[in-house]
Amino acid sequence: MSEHTHPTPEHAESRVPLPGSERPTAARIQNTLGPVNPAHRIEVTVILRRQEPLPETSTEPTQPLTREELAARHGASDADLSLATETFTRLGADVVEADPASRRIRLAGTVEVLSRIFGTSLEEVTSSGPHGHDVTHRHRTGGLEIPAELDGVVTAVLGLDDRPQARAQFHAIPLAASGTSYTPPELARIYNFPSGGGAGQSVAILELGGGFAQSDLDAYFAELGITGPTVRAVGVDGAANHPGQDPTGADGEVLLDIEVVGALVPQADIPVYFAPNTDAGFLDAIINASHATPAPTSISISWGQSEDDWTAQARTAFDQALADATALGVTVTAAAGDNGSADGATDGKDHADFPASSPHVLACGGTRLDADAATGTITSETVWNDGPHSATGGGYSDTFPVPAWQSGQSVHHGGHHPSGPKGRGVPDVSGVADPQTGYKVRVDGKDMVIGGTSAVAPLWAALIALLSQSTSRTFGQIQPLLYRNKAAFRDITTGNNGTYKAAAGWDPCTGLGSPDGAALLTAITAGP
Repeated sequence: MSEHTHPTPEHAESRVPLPGSERPTAARIQNTLGPVNPAHRIEVTVILRRQEPLPETSTEPTQPLTREELAARHGASDADLSLATETFTRLGADVVEADPASRRIRLAGTVEVLSRIFGTSLEEVTSSGPHGHDVTHRHRTGGLEIPAELDGVVTAVLGLDDRPQARAQFHAIPLAASGTSYTPPELARIYNFPSGGGAGQSVAILELGGGFAQSDLDAYFAELGITGPTVRAVGVDGAANHPGQDPTGADGEVLLDIEVVGALVPQADIPVYFAPNTDAGFLDAIINASHATPAPTSISISWGQSEDDWTAQARTAFDQALADATALGVTVTAAAGDNGSADGATDGKDHADFPASSPHVLACGGTRLDADAATGTITSETVWNDGPHSATGGGYSDTFPVPAWQSGQSVHHGGHHPSGPKGRGVPDVSGVADPQTGYKVRVDGKDMVIGGTSAVAPLWAALIALLSQSTSRTFGQIQPLLYRNKAAFRDITTGNNGTYKAAAGWDPCTGLGSPDGAALLTAITAGP
């Protein structure tokens, strides 16, 4: 191992730059603690190229692939896997996992070995993460390099720098402070969800922190008069279900997601994937959930971050993993953000939130809802906007082009886009998210009201499961069906999220609008 660890110049490996791997300095570094211990062992995720590209999304959902079909045509080739495995092993790393279907290799090694292989150095710093909490983590800047023989074969290396990557898109308030609030079954009545309970369906939930106690779930569902679902915690990359005592922290996100899905589809299987809040952990959770056997009907993601806070290699790897999920018949729903059209950025520009801005995700925006919970009658529904840091995300991607199923939508010019935005529009759909008209939940033994677009992602994930149960089919990329059936939505035409204003038809505040579940089922059943 020593000759690998300290190569002499004449035996030094030839390396080439890895495109898109450039990392800026972490925001708000509070303290620099020096180099990471070179003997410390870490793991990283390496992504390889596809054999063949996936076909472009058509205007119709396609027949889902099996995992074997995905691997055979669109996964990593045997030659690429063998070359990468042999190269990394020869250089002193351990191959923990090599999976052709997801094109993923998990590598383990000391900081010294992996830093040398990828041409970087790692420092230990404390910075203020996406939620404003100080976090101590590994840190790198600049680009990575890869062994020259893997040029073009390796497309991403994630996890060397393990700074927190995403924030939970939720806002919690005490129950007494809420003007109006709804239980998930009340929202099912208001949004006219199909009946069914979700039997035979699986809705996966991704979490990057926090945890749940079964006693909270039991008490919550008992109060609703519901026999609760089967909820399973699944660990990813060493993370686990760790419920704490902070109902306004990550536990609030976890319990909100589970309670919304569980109350709407109580007969479904609900695996909850807990992963580290890093780019590698987040990606591995998406891969593990979408490649599970059997595959879930839908995956709910309530975590995200402004597009420009990701490396280009991470955005590409995520989007490809999300494309794999849709090819496997899985519909992924993601929160569009809770910080208005700027998405919390301070550069004076508008930003879309990722992964919601991926064209392979059903992006979920937020509304303010005034309705009669008993009758289901909606009095008014407008864009959720309580201020710059409590408003639905929405806008246009700076990274992803307009997908085919979104072409022809009106371009809503904003003040920061004088020439008109060009990219994929966010969100696709919406639902109630204003914490002032939010969701009644139970977190760490306390009754709360929680809002945010993080509540809309599980709402839609549950609706997808009910549609799947009623039609005996999966949808994968469901957007073509939704955009063709705009009449199955309640169009939101009042309000703004900062730069953008609601208007008739699709808009970058609430997308197509909030759902009429029964009308959507009828339209899907009727076909083109």
